[in-house]
This record gives sequence, structure tokens and C-alpha cells, in this order.
Amino acid sequence: MPSDPINANPTVLDLADLPTRLNDDNDDLFSKSNTATVSPLDTFSKDILTAGLWSQYHEQDNVLYSFTEDLSDLSASEDDDDDNTEIDGKDLETSTDNTSQTDPIDAQEIYDLISTINDPEHPLTLGQLAVVNLPHIYVTDTGRRDDMAEVFVEITPTITHCSLATLIGLGIRVRLERALHPRFRILIKVRPGTHQSEKQVNKQLNDKERVAAACENEQLLGVISNMLASCK
Repeated sequence: MPSDPINANPTVLDLADLPTRLNDDNDDLFSKSNTATVSPLDTFSKDILTAGLWSQYHEQDNVLYSFTEDLSDLSASEDDDDDNTEIDGKDLETSTDNTSQTDPIDAQEIYDLISTINDPEHPLTLGQLAVVNLPHIYVTDTGRRDDMAEVFVEITPTITHCSLATLIGLGIRVRLERALHPRFRILIKVRPGTHQSEKQVNKQLNDKERVAAACENEQLLGVISNMLASCK
């Protein structure tokens, strides 16, 4: 394990300065007014996969650093408790019409979900380190439960050679996939020009098979669980 942190002196934002809706009178994250702006995700295809790529974990002493080695080798329910709702296995079928409507999810709600994730290196959150930022979150959601929705998050590593960028991205993906309805498709990328291995990291974060394999690794999930322990 390296004796020095990857970034020993990151810029830290004051928690009081971070945008949030969590302190509103209504503490239910998904019960909100419709005043927030929903940023359109016009430049990405509906075919984007809902899972990400993760390097295969190798049994080594240092869990955090072991799965960041050799990036170049990697290739790439919500219901209304309606009496008419029937659940068959994993499929949700409703006898109501297709106009079932809820308040659309917006960028602020996504930010509140992920900004409180712990950084894997520092005792700070991703919001405090400006790894996630409200203007870099884009949501397309009609609020109709039969319509597919999309969330696009751009992350900003604290340094351009950060070897934990893929771990951070995976933590964000796990958080969103656990919190959001399955109709949401999730895309996570590093912001252009913020990482020297931008293309490789983006591939790692958006490949179905590798993230599925990663989520079967108990030690890796333990690291992610620690990252998510601070989430509200």
C-alpha cells in the first residue's frame, strides 16, 4: 500500500455551501415541488447500458489499490400499493392505465443521493471534494412509471492521475441502482479533460458484464458499503 495518499491536499468545500434539498421540511427525498430544473440528456442513446465496467478483483492485501492496476488491459419498486397491483417474480404488472404519474426525479435529488458518499481515500464526501457537482448531473424523466428515464453523472477526479476514479464511479452506480426505480438508465463518465485515462475509465464504468462480476465480490462490496455508510 502506498505510504502517501494519492492526493494529500485536496480542495475541500464547506458542507454548508453544498446545494441540498435534504433539509427541507419534507424529508422524503422523492416527495418534492416541481420547481427544480430537469436537464435534458439529448446527446446520449436510449441504448446505454445500465451497468458499468469494473476491473476483476485480485486477492491482495490492499483492497483499495488492487483493482486499479493495469487499466489498459481492460476492454471495455416503486409502486403505489394499489389494490390492483400484482407482483409476479421480478416483474411488476399493474391493471391501471399507462398514465400512472409521479413527480419527476430531478438533478438535485440525484445530487443528494450521491454527494454524501464517502471518498475511499479521505474522510470526506464526494460533495465536499467536488467530485460530484450539481451542474454536472443531467436527468431525463417524465414521471410516468411506464417511461424509461435516464441519469447522466459526470465526475471530476481530484487529480488527473487518480487511480480510484473507477472505484468512485462504481460506488455512485451502486448507490443509484439501489435507490432508483429500474426504469432509470444510468450513465457515469469522468468530465472531459479531468483524467489522463479518461477513455479507459469511461469504458470501465459503463460495461454490463464487468460491473456484474464486481458486484459478486464480497471484499469489493465491503469497500463500497463503507463508502455508502454516510449516505442519507
